[in-house]
Amino acid sequence: MDINLLRQKPFSLQDEDMEWVTSTFEGLTTDEKIGQLFFMVGYKQDEPFLTRLAGELGIGGLMCRSMDKESVMATVSTLQSAARIPLLIAANLEAGGQGITKDGTKIGSNMAVAATDDPQMAYELGKICALEGKSVGANYAFAPVVDVDYNFRNPITNTRTFGSDPERVKAMGAAYVRGAQEQGMATSIKHFPGDGVDERDQHLVTSVNTLTTEEWDRSFGRIYRHLIDEGAKTVMIGHIALPEYSKKLDPSLKDEEILPASLAKELLFGLLREQLGFNGLILTDATTMAGMNIPMPRNELVPRSIENGCDMFLFTKNLDEDVAFMRQGLENGLLSAERLDEAVLRILGLKASLALHKSNNIPSPETAENTLRHERHLNIAEQVADRSITLVKEEQGVLPITSQRFKRVLLYDIESEANALGYNKSSGLAASFIPLLEAEGFEVTRFEPSGIYEGLQGSFQDMQDRYDLILYLCNLATKSNQTAVRIEWINPMGINVPIYMQSIPTIFISTENPYHLLDVPRVRTFINTYGVNDYTLPLLVRKLTGQSEFKGKSPVDPFCGKWDTRL
Repeated sequence: MDINLLRQKPFSLQDEDMEWVTSTFEGLTTDEKIGQLFFMVGYKQDEPFLTRLAGELGIGGLMCRSMDKESVMATVSTLQSAARIPLLIAANLEAGGQGITKDGTKIGSNMAVAATDDPQMAYELGKICALEGKSVGANYAFAPVVDVDYNFRNPITNTRTFGSDPERVKAMGAAYVRGAQEQGMATSIKHFPGDGVDERDQHLVTSVNTLTTEEWDRSFGRIYRHLIDEGAKTVMIGHIALPEYSKKLDPSLKDEEILPASLAKELLFGLLREQLGFNGLILTDATTMAGMNIPMPRNELVPRSIENGCDMFLFTKNLDEDVAFMRQGLENGLLSAERLDEAVLRILGLKASLALHKSNNIPSPETAENTLRHERHLNIAEQVADRSITLVKEEQGVLPITSQRFKRVLLYDIESEANALGYNKSSGLAASFIPLLEAEGFEVTRFEPSGIYEGLQGSFQDMQDRYDLILYLCNLATKSNQTAVRIEWINPMGINVPIYMQSIPTIFISTENPYHLLDVPRVRTFINTYGVNDYTLPLLVRKLTGQSEFKGKSPVDPFCGKWDTRL
C-alpha cells in the first residue's frame, strides 16, 4: 500500500498528520501492530482490565455499551490515559446519544426518521449522535445502518433501517454521514454487502444476500457508492454472503467455498476496494457472531479476516486466544506482513483524520453536562416523534376517539421479554400509556388473562356491554439473536387475539415492528410509531384524540404484500 493513499479521501491527511502516522508506524513492534487490529467492547468501568487492554495489549479501539455518563467517561479516561496510541472509541449511535450513555437523547430509530420523509431529520440525527457521543469521549459511530428492509420477516433489520426503498436509504444515510462527520465523528456504513434480503439473522447463521449482481448494483451498490463518494470514513462488514457477486468476481468458486463478506477476499478487494473505490477503513462486524464462526475454524478466521481485506477485528471470543491466533497466522502465512502493515496504516490514518494525536482525548464532565439532552436535541426528538407516527389504515367513524363516545376502554398490551442476558425487555409502556388516556377522560381496564378454558370464559355479550373501545399496544422490539418478530398469543386459543373487532371498535398500535398486520390482518385501524422516545406516547394520544394530525409516511410496506391486511 502506498502510504500517500492516506492523503486522499476519506482520510485527507495533511503533512503534519502524515508525519505522525509515519513516525508512529515505524516505532511499532509486530506485537504492537497486532494489538492495533483489535476492537474490544466495554460494558462497565473496569480499570485493571481496561488498563491492560490499552497499555499492555495496545488495542486499537473499544466499543462502549450504553452506560451512565460517569461510567462512560471513566472508561474512556482510563483507556486513553493508558494508551501510547490514542484509541478509537465507538458506540452504536444509531438512534441518538442514548446509544453510548443512558443520559443521552433518543431521537428515534432510523425507520422513525425515514417516516418523517425528510433527510434533514437524518442529518440532525447524525449531528446529535456526534455531539452527544463526543461529549463523553466517543469519536466513532457504528452507524448509519444502510441496509434495505426488503424482507419483512427479517428479525433484526426492521426499524434499524431507513426502510425498503434504496433511494430513501441512500438519501437518509448520506445525510446522517454528513451530520456526524461535520462534527468530527467517524461513521461506519453497515452492514456490507447488505442485510435485509434474507429472513435470517447473521448473529445466528451465515445469512445470504441473494440479489443478482444487477439487482445489487441498482440497490446496495448505489447506496454504498454514493456514501463512499460522500466521504464515509469506514465500512462495517457483515457476516453475510453475496454469492452471485462472489461467483462473478471469482468464477472458480464452488458453492461450499462461498464465504461471508467478512472473510471473502473477492468482495472486500474486488467489489468494495476496486469496483466501489473505497479507500477508508474496513471493520468486521462482531466476530463473536455465528455467521462468521460457522464457515471456518476460529484459528483460521482470525488472521484470514485481515488477510482477506478487513483492517480491524471487532470483539473476541477469548482475548488472549484470539491475539495468539492472529500472531500464529502471521507466523504460518495465513496473514502476510504486507496486509498487517496496510491495516495498521489505515487504522493510524483514521485516527489522524480525527485529530486524535492532537488531543489527550479525555472527556470533560462540563462538556457532557452542557451537551447531553440539550434543549435543541430534545426539540428534534419531539419533531421526529410528531412527524413519524403513521396511520396505516383507518376504520371510518372511529378516529378521533373521545371519552364521550368511547368512555370504557379495554387495553391489551403485548411486550417483549428479556433475553438470556437480561437485555431487551420492554419498558412496560402500558404503565405510561394508561395515565395519558385517563387524563383525557377514558376509563381504562388492562386485560389480565384468567386462565379459564373454553366453555367457561366471559360471554360475547358481556364484552359488548362492558367496553366501548379496544386498544392494542404492541411493543415487540426487533433485536439480534432471535429468529422472528411475531406476536405469540396467550393460551388457551389466543385469548388476547382481536376477535371482537366486528362488534367493538378496535385500534392496534405497534410501537416497534411495523409489520404486525401480518398477525392482525383484519384490524381496521392500525398505527405504527417505529419505536418510542420521550415524546411518542403523549403525541400518540394527541393524535388519537384529534388534537394533532397523523403525519408519518410508511417507509416500508406495512401490508406485507398480502391482500387481507388491507381489509
